[in-house]
Amino acid sequence: MAELVYDKTGRLLFTKEMKEEYTLLVPQMLPDHFALLVRIMQNEGYKVEMLSNTGKPVIDAGQKYVHNDACYPAILVIGQLINAVQCGKYDPHKVALVITQTGGGCRASNYIHLLRKALEKAGLSYVPVISVNLSGLEHNPGFKLTLGFIRKAIFAVMYGDLIMNVGNQVRPYEITAGDTDRVTSECMDFLLEDMAQGKGLSYKSMVKNFDRIIERFKAIPVTGEEKVRVGVVGEIYVKYAPLGNNNLNQFLLSEGAEPVVPGLVDFVIFKIYNRDVDVDLYGGKWIKQKVCQLFAAYVKKYQHALIDALKRSNRFRAPGDFDELHSYIKGYLGDGNKMGEGWLLTAEMLELIHTGVPNIVCTQPFGCLPNHIVGKGMIRKLKDDYPWSNIVAIDYDPGATKINQENRIKLMLANARGLAKQHAEEEARASAQADAQSEPAAV
Repeated sequence: MAELVYDKTGRLLFTKEMKEEYTLLVPQMLPDHFALLVRIMQNEGYKVEMLSNTGKPVIDAGQKYVHNDACYPAILVIGQLINAVQCGKYDPHKVALVITQTGGGCRASNYIHLLRKALEKAGLSYVPVISVNLSGLEHNPGFKLTLGFIRKAIFAVMYGDLIMNVGNQVRPYEITAGDTDRVTSECMDFLLEDMAQGKGLSYKSMVKNFDRIIERFKAIPVTGEEKVRVGVVGEIYVKYAPLGNNNLNQFLLSEGAEPVVPGLVDFVIFKIYNRDVDVDLYGGKWIKQKVCQLFAAYVKKYQHALIDALKRSNRFRAPGDFDELHSYIKGYLGDGNKMGEGWLLTAEMLELIHTGVPNIVCTQPFGCLPNHIVGKGMIRKLKDDYPWSNIVAIDYDPGATKINQENRIKLMLANARGLAKQHAEEEARASAQADAQSEPAAV
């Protein structure tokens, strides 16, 4: 068994010996994205598993070991990790827990400390916790973020975004139920197989894989009907994680709607951009700003390739790029609004409204203060400027009932269908009036 090693502050380190013996447990947020990231970590020599435990036991573990004033995503993420260690599936002395840490002002940066405190309370203080961050906050001898790993992670984000985008545009209309899930699995298989062989990780091969993925989804037989499109925004974990939003996407599908979920890549660029903006707002080294600008340009290059692939398809709607998203917030919020999702959340709602998706669910987790300001706090302003927008803020917390959440979404959908019917009737009347005016007068 690997010897437990602590740094001078008393923090338990993940050592090189542990890399050989320990299994890394990763909480789930985006199933497709994280499946790719897990495989990349496995190819780097780590033993990794993405957790799938869910339901009340996870929430109970979170509430038992996390202070009840912490935000709901913290309760869920820490609850899922603690529950996994305690479930009996793993040897608690041979697991380490992996958690991301942005280093920003959001309380998500404190998850890692809350997790260590929870482990101590649960009698599991010997379990190492690995912080995955680009801020230089913590280092471990047995886990390093190399440039090669970061590059592969960016590819995983791009592939995950594309699969999520086209999957959401096909799944509501598939003639044979399950076709979209089948094709998603097929695409994941060939992407993971290529990654294991070191393929699909160049710009040229990535573009080919984009077209390959799109062609597979285009081949799925679909109906010709139109359904109400519903955008999903909010705090990043609750927006994406089925555990956090009570399977919101599946509920929207069951109600005959098409979910429209913004991709993860904009959030990645947003976090890089914030480091750039910090230098302008607060001062700092020009070299740091230059590195951030180069890194952002690198990620934007791949984002543009993804958007171009969708446009080439002549079948799927393509999102705007990060710069277009940023342009929407002028007159609403400044670049200094960057805690949590910051101005990005408001920008995503504006993009949805401007691109024909005025029906929006804003997921509001308990305790997420930034989200309530740039999410729920901006809804009235957006409705004043865009009266046809149909936005509902849904609260997610341990005490919220699923039936209440779903009833509020049903009310939003009923309003959306009523507005769509009214719009269609107005267009029909306008068309009939135009036809009448163009007819020659009777002799």
